Amino acid sequence: MSVGEDFYDALGVDRNASTEEIESAFRKQAARHHPDVSDDPDAEETFKKLQKAKEVLTDEDKRALYDRLGHDRFVEAEKHGATDGNAAGAAGAGVGDPFGGQGPFGDIGDIFEEVFGGGGRSRGPSRGTDLRATVEIDLEEAFEGTEKGLSFRRDDRCDDCDGTGHPPSADSRTCPECQGRGQVTDVRRTPFGQMQQRRSCRRCDGEGQLYSETCSTCGGGGTVRREVSVDVEIPPGIRDGQTVPVEGEGLPGDRGAPTGDLLVEVRVADHPEFDRDGDDLHRTEPVSFPQAVFGDEIEVPTIDGSVEMDLPAGTETGETFRLSGKGMPRLRGRGRGDLYVTVEVAVPSPSELTEEGRDALAAFAEAGGDEIEVDESFFDRLRRGL
Repeated sequence: MSVGEDFYDALGVDRNASTEEIESAFRKQAARHHPDVSDDPDAEETFKKLQKAKEVLTDEDKRALYDRLGHDRFVEAEKHGATDGNAAGAAGAGVGDPFGGQGPFGDIGDIFEEVFGGGGRSRGPSRGTDLRATVEIDLEEAFEGTEKGLSFRRDDRCDDCDGTGHPPSADSRTCPECQGRGQVTDVRRTPFGQMQQRRSCRRCDGEGQLYSETCSTCGGGGTVRREVSVDVEIPPGIRDGQTVPVEGEGLPGDRGAPTGDLLVEVRVADHPEFDRDGDDLHRTEPVSFPQAVFGDEIEVPTIDGSVEMDLPAGTETGETFRLSGKGMPRLRGRGRGDLYVTVEVAVPSPSELTEEGRDALAAFAEAGGDEIEVDESFFDRLRRGL
């Protein structure tokens, strides 16, 4: 599984999720990605990300700050202790930048301004929310790759007004609240002095203009709910529980912001003949008693056809043979995994044997020094390997 950097995406919840929903999502994700239960080499790192996401999103103050700054700026602020309030005095007292200017995400002072409200930049238009869906495929489809169609209802940008909320013919005038700037400045007093914070104008939704009409199709909201169909390309080698992103098929963002994505979780159904372990496959292959004793070249089914396999003389039940490159394709690399074939020696029941077959097996037993009366108990013993 690939876990995105965004804390909400990591836990698989939307930005309006309650604390209970976040905690429930964490438990589900942890059950799959805990290093003690997952064979993913990156399981430990993934689990740490999940823990961090839960820690931030279940803390009311940290979550509000995370939503305000965005992921990258929050992480940078946290590195310097700007998310726990310890640096508030220095930032409010105007003692300058204690971290020496520019960081990897810009001037660290800008982050302090946003954390403590001192003249911080207003947030831009928000990107649309990601949507989630699930599709089920069989193992053959996971091997070959496939395309699946999804149909569902979602909010889409209104075609009649292009998401503006007003018809093109509507008259406009400058918003008196923000004087056409689209932003207003709030001034508040704090123990550290007077602080200013800019925000988007609520009266004009940050546009700077007011319009004489609203769109009759969307009611001024800029979106309409409709049925949509999306084709999802699932690559060869996909594993159960992995997610395929479909760019731009989520919910529309704020005006001027990009649309969210559709995140499709793939469930791979169990197969009647093969068990999957990462890129490797396992199967049990029955062979006859004479084949196990004398050896043979047997035909073994694979996920994409049959191959010949040499069965050595004296093979016993439970022995496993590896067929290199006969497993699943590697999702992000070349080649394929392996197929592991475990042999099961099939012993016929007395009712399945002809008289000649019974005589032959009796002769075999006698040749091995077993002086027994050939009856059903002999075959019972033979099945037990005696």
